[in-house]
Amino acid sequence: MNTISIFSENRHLRAHYNDQQGIAYLQTWLKKYLLQAKNRPVILLCIGTDRSTGDSLGPLTGTKIQKKHLPGLKVIGTLDEPVHAENLGSTLHKINLVYANPYIIALDACLGSIESVGFITLNQGPLKPGTAVNKELPEVGEIHLTGIVNINGFAQYMVLQNTRLNTVWQMSDVICNIFANIYSGYTK
Repeated sequence: MNTISIFSENRHLRAHYNDQQGIAYLQTWLKKYLLQAKNRPVILLCIGTDRSTGDSLGPLTGTKIQKKHLPGLKVIGTLDEPVHAENLGSTLHKINLVYANPYIIALDACLGSIESVGFITLNQGPLKPGTAVNKELPEVGEIHLTGIVNINGFAQYMVLQNTRLNTVWQMSDVICNIFANIYSGYTK
């Protein structure tokens, strides 16, 4: 099953979470981006809430990665302390007060076409969180990862509430493994 898509004009990459070759390719590109973060603190900002199954990808992944204690990676946004619409602005303010010139990788769940459910994307540029539910939130990140957890369309809040936890869990495991593979033995 070859499910990787590459849109090289803006380095938009995506692979289904079951596609080992595609995930390895995403991992390679993420590692290349991280090498550009020379001498900068790397922050993985995991956006979402555990109050909605579909929107829990960020904090669930943040919790799993934080438990691995990966050197050189600061994780913000966990199940204990989620980063969501109400506190995203203040969280970004705190990050910029504590860290000089941070390299922020944003991670969030998103909705897409039925054919795209299960894909993990890697993009250059900032993430625009909240677009699926028509929220105006600050853009964040020099690069960003998204997990397409369900279909976009009518009643996005209901769609997020009725997303299968197994899909979110599996995607979270894959993203966690990507970071663990990159940061095992990583020195900056």
